[in-house]
Amino acid sequence: MTSPTLTLACDLIARHSVTPEDAGCQALMMERLQAIGFTLHKLPFGEVDNFWAVRGDSGPLLAFAGHTDVVPTGPEAQWQYPPFEPCIVDGMLCGRGAADMKGSLASMVVACEEFVAQHPNHTGRIGFLITSDEEGPADNGTVKVVEWLQQQGEQIDWCIVGEPSSTHKLGDVIKNGRRGSLGAELTVKGVQGHVAYPHLAENPIHTLAPALTELAATEWDQGNDFFPATSFQVSNLNAGTGATNVIPGEAHVVFNFRFSTEVTEAELRERTEAILNRHGLNYELTWKLSGQPFLTAEGSLVDAVVKAVEDTTGYRPELSTSGGTSDGRFIAPTGAQVVELGPINATIHKLNERIGAQELEQLTQAYRRTLENLLT
Repeated sequence: MTSPTLTLACDLIARHSVTPEDAGCQALMMERLQAIGFTLHKLPFGEVDNFWAVRGDSGPLLAFAGHTDVVPTGPEAQWQYPPFEPCIVDGMLCGRGAADMKGSLASMVVACEEFVAQHPNHTGRIGFLITSDEEGPADNGTVKVVEWLQQQGEQIDWCIVGEPSSTHKLGDVIKNGRRGSLGAELTVKGVQGHVAYPHLAENPIHTLAPALTELAATEWDQGNDFFPATSFQVSNLNAGTGATNVIPGEAHVVFNFRFSTEVTEAELRERTEAILNRHGLNYELTWKLSGQPFLTAEGSLVDAVVKAVEDTTGYRPELSTSGGTSDGRFIAPTGAQVVELGPINATIHKLNERIGAQELEQLTQAYRRTLENLLT
């Protein structure tokens, strides 16, 4: 017999919610939440659907943050099963969004239904912060809802982000922080000319190379007990006209810092520009900060989630700050304790995304136990 979590997960996966589309996922969730006493606030911004739902009148607020949008499928003909026709094969729930993160959404909704049925007069409050703009630019999603909450005077005390945090088995890793992400686009200007007459030109590739070598070799910090050392990575480098006998007039570089709490965004910018200036480059540089690093040290939320996973699975999870960014970067600066707990991430964004059906049942149980640990 199909469980409530699997049924809801399948209903969500069947909706073609490729970012920034929601395709009715949020309406389905809101209907379920309203039925158990949540007050709903639809919060569309631009083409993005968001909602905030809250249950309870006073006390500390435990929020669940998640997204209904999914990444594009890629070539559907290469999927073993149609990506928006969820199916269970050999104990695995298959479909786009199964792991990232419609499985988590279903688990938390069902966990709340079970928790409220057992504890209708629970202490504190439960919130849902849901967006359809996590896989896209993330300009009109969680960041805008957080701004709205602050305007309402609403303060999240604890937040669970349903991102797929697990590595080998459900709950083996809990993310209790994330590195910051600082990106840049660099254009180095030279003088275009004929390769046979280099004295009449200036090759921006040649002038850029020593600076790029120094940037790649620089130790930006040594990290700390919670974060690895800050890394600098070039993701794109191009120049040239397509002809073999032309010295290009410009070289373009896209690079990114994933940075720890040992260095600030301002320091990274300043040190980078100092290196470029030292090499005498004629350049233009555009920066984009995607998120500051954040850390939730051991405390009430971490303790509650760790205990919930232990009680559910029998093993103690590892705390980690590895991986990319998440919408937790918008919530942590408000003062909330933030952790990420979700399914195994081995197939996210890939063809044939899938999640263990039993894993979803465990996730529902872990979420419910977390609610019990904090709100009873």
